[in-house]
Amino acid sequence: QVQLVESGGGLVQPGASLTLSCEYSGDSNRIYVLGWFRRTPGGQRELVAGTTSSGSLNYADSVKGRFSISRDITKNTVYLHMTDLKPEDTSVYFCNKVQGLQYPWGRGTQVTVSS
Repeated sequence: QVQLVESGGGLVQPGASLTLSCEYSGDSNRIYVLGWFRRTPGGQRELVAGTTSSGSLNYADSVKGRFSISRDITKNTVYLHMTDLKPEDTSVYFCNKVQGLQYPWGRGTQVTVSS
């Protein structure tokens, strides 16, 4: 079964940058189906960045211009590059398929933005 392992979170000050990593144990040719999610205050997971079935790369309005996603097929890893972090970005971040039946969720990685 596919495993997803997120890492790279931490405690940072507002305005800082951070890069999260997601190691993916599945078929590297399908790495593009993975995106990044984060847990909302209500407990749901919201999509932060990912490629939809139409092939377009979408970002949540709240992170546009600050976050970007990249993939390294040779390492089977998906990255979330976060800049100009804000306190409202504080959350647990996860990676998973953007659409369709999702893989078992990993533990996520905690990002805390606080002065």
